[in-house]
Amino acid sequence: MHTVCAVMTEDFLIYGRSMGNDLITPRPEFDFPGLKAGDRWCVCLGRWVEALEVGFAPPLCLEATHASVSEFIDRDTLQAHTWNG
Repeated sequence: MHTVCAVMTEDFLIYGRSMGNDLITPRPEFDFPGLKAGDRWCVCLGRWVEALEVGFAPPLCLEATHASVSEFIDRDTLQAHTWNG
């Protein structure tokens, strides 16, 4: 489930691609234009946590992130990674 809404960063997109989750490359057959830094996208909680552990976690859009995420990530971490755009 894609429960974490985040603002994509170049580092996160490159990290994801290196882990086999290419969100950069357009896929016209799926009507997917590809993502770039600054785009908002929902990702799996596990992928976001993996990125957090290696220093590539993108900022969170908490208002669009599912409430269940707070059961797995502590409040201080959520607040420290909240996008303030």
